[in-house]
Amino acid sequence: MGKELIVVGDRVLIAPDTSGDRTDTGLYLPQGVKEKEKVQCGRIIKAGPGYPLPDPASVEVEPWQQTPEFAGKYFPLQAKVGDYCIFLRNSGVEIEYEQVKYIVVPHSAILVVLRDI
Repeated sequence: MGKELIVVGDRVLIAPDTSGDRTDTGLYLPQGVKEKEKVQCGRIIKAGPGYPLPDPASVEVEPWQQTPEFAGKYFPLQAKVGDYCIFLRNSGVEIEYEQVKYIVVPHSAILVVLRDI
C-alpha cells in the first residue's frame, strides 16, 4: 500500500531551486535579494484544487432563485504543475518528504510564474 502527498486548498508544493543567482530559464535574482532570502525560485511539483467556493446549502436560497451549480467545486489556481516560479520565502513552510526538501506556500505568495507554451 503506497502513500500519496496531497496538497489541499490554495497551497502549492515547490521544489526549491538551490542553484546560483541565475535560474535555468534565464531569470536573474539580485545579490541583495539572495542574501536576505525574501524571495526564492523553484519548480511547482503539486498544486491544490484551488479556492473553495461556498456550499449552496449554507447560502439562503429564495424559492424563486435557481440553485447554484458550484457545490463542492473550487476556483482553480493560476499556477500549474511544472511551472517555474518566484515566491515569497517567508510565507512558506519547509517540509521533507521521502528525503527531499520542499516548500509549501499559499498561492498568494507566488510572485511570478514562468511557463513553457
